[in-house]
Amino acid sequence: MSITKIRKRDGRIVEFNPERIRNAIHKAFVAVKLEDGEKAERLTREVVRLLEERFREKIPSVEDAQDAVIEVLRKNGFDEVAAEYQAYRKRKEEIRRLRAQLGIEEPKLTVNALEVLKRRYLLKDENERIIETPAQMFRRVARAIAKVDRRYGEDPKESEQVFYEMMARLEFLPNSPTLFNAGTRLGQLSACFVLPVEDSLDSIFTAVKNMALIEKSGGGVGFDFSRLRPKGDIVMSTKGVASGPVSFMKVFDVATEVIKAGGRRRGAMMGILRVDHPDILEFITAKLQPGFLQNFNISVAVTDDFMKAVEEDGEYWLVNPRNKEKTRKLKAREVWELMARSAWASGDPGVLFIDEVNRHNPTPELGRIEATNPCGEQPLLPYESCNLGSINLSRMVENGKINWKKLRETVRNAVHFLDNVIDANKYPLKEIERTTKANRKIGLGVMGFADMLIKLGIPYNSEQALELAEKLMRFIDEEAHKKSVEIGEKRGSFPNFDKSIWKDKYKAMRNATVTTIAPTGTISIIAGCSSGIEPLFAISFIRNVLDGTRLFETNPLFEIVAKERGFYDAGLLEEIAKTGSMQKIDKVPEDVKKVFVTALDIAPEWHVRMQASFQKYTDNAVSKTVNMPFEATVEDVRKVFELAWRLKCKGITVFRYGSRPEQVLYVGEVKTAEKTFVAAESEYAGGCPTKTCPFPG
Repeated sequence: MSITKIRKRDGRIVEFNPERIRNAIHKAFVAVKLEDGEKAERLTREVVRLLEERFREKIPSVEDAQDAVIEVLRKNGFDEVAAEYQAYRKRKEEIRRLRAQLGIEEPKLTVNALEVLKRRYLLKDENERIIETPAQMFRRVARAIAKVDRRYGEDPKESEQVFYEMMARLEFLPNSPTLFNAGTRLGQLSACFVLPVEDSLDSIFTAVKNMALIEKSGGGVGFDFSRLRPKGDIVMSTKGVASGPVSFMKVFDVATEVIKAGGRRRGAMMGILRVDHPDILEFITAKLQPGFLQNFNISVAVTDDFMKAVEEDGEYWLVNPRNKEKTRKLKAREVWELMARSAWASGDPGVLFIDEVNRHNPTPELGRIEATNPCGEQPLLPYESCNLGSINLSRMVENGKINWKKLRETVRNAVHFLDNVIDANKYPLKEIERTTKANRKIGLGVMGFADMLIKLGIPYNSEQALELAEKLMRFIDEEAHKKSVEIGEKRGSFPNFDKSIWKDKYKAMRNATVTTIAPTGTISIIAGCSSGIEPLFAISFIRNVLDGTRLFETNPLFEIVAKERGFYDAGLLEEIAKTGSMQKIDKVPEDVKKVFVTALDIAPEWHVRMQASFQKYTDNAVSKTVNMPFEATVEDVRKVFELAWRLKCKGITVFRYGSRPEQVLYVGEVKTAEKTFVAAESEYAGGCPTKTCPFPG
């Protein structure tokens, strides 16, 4: 008697589909053995025969079918594959149990999301045993942040529930330190910091010490080294010579390597040097040495005058910061070309258009902005910090349309949440607390943009996508400012309001800045969505998790479309996993190919134009990596830099695939005798695919 029905976990009886068994076995083989699933067909037939023998008189359950799969795998000598199948099954059961504990259908955690939460986010006791569930984590964070309402004469109960639900439903998540530390003894909640470095040993080593305190608590730090005298310059106190900024950066790098950000996050720094500093050539080429300054991202602070000299093929002066004396002239185009060549070879340096940044400085009376956080999206004053959070745009699409009402509510609640974080925060330094509370900068951003486009049927590399990006970010920015004004009218403006650009525009404003587009690394994995405003990095791929364990992952939206359109099968997913892209696979319809494009499918100019579209309506800056194929040229990199300048981006970062050895994304490099697959490390979600890219997410 053949099996025709099967009982699901909720008791429903549905049609039995052996294809589901075959696909599951196929995926397990690819993940564990890194070989094709040709054996899956034979093993599936054996599983079906076993079920038919045992369930002649009754309907088998899903668990019965899974037990049969494990039995057949072991019987045929595939113990390793059986163990992987059982482990995956166990993880899925954990997820179902956690959903039941929440009392609502959320969060819809993926297997890898659960692994990341267990490894990095959920609280542990002194014996490293996990002592909270994801639901309890969200409740801990919501309660700690909502408590601030009481200081302003408001009842925190309603806010706590609102904050909890938008996190539990994965509609909004704050930056990782808030998830780590809210409601704990440590209590440091910010991701982004900038520290000053003055031209003295005392200032340099004070900055190293302060950096250590910040990184220990989970934050990343940016520095402008432009005030340090150049290499070979005189040191009056000792009659010796200076070693220069790059030499001192090594001290910061070693300290960060030791700290490793308290064990929860990689230590991360941004090092910036002005293009007119006498050591600029050494700085531009510093990262060409393998392993040198490995905990730094570096960016050149480029001025309007320099860019004018580039356009006119002119020269410009290098200036000693110690005495402001001009030292020598360089040809601007040769320096520009060197920046492009170094970025082509190593991914560094990025470019920071420092005058464009300061044209949008919200508090110009307090001084110029000279540095950003490690990913470049948060320009800050010395001793200033900022807390970030991101809205999951994928959750804002319902029935093929954007739910603008839901988005508005989420924006307003997120601004309230992030403003409360400023008061709930335990700051690592008094100077940081003073500056941060004086300006109350927050950075509300987005993630899941690529998923939103897919749900709307819009190709990422299209004019329609650029138009949506502008419309969307304008809406978010306007609603965020409205909410900040409301809070300012109720609780008071940020103390430096009268020294800000907002004083003539609004009666009150709670926050000097409200919007930032951050790279959402692990929080987008938790949310189960694409990273920040990045395109998908792969459609199907191998995920390296822990202890050599691998998961075979496929974009869930693609699985839905493939099943609805009738071209889904595990063999197709395996074929896609060889490159991550489906563009050269005939079986996939052309309209599907257009919507499911990956970062390396997209021409570099679309990456830049998308960044510029979001930047138009973002207070701070936009984190976006321009992914380039291995075959890209130095000329391609230079064109990207120049397009970013013309489109008024505040900065730009490129990454040519294969230009660094320490990648966390590998295309066609996880090999067996005959096959290669795309592979990603456990916490890679998109964007810059190297271990030196820190993620506020």
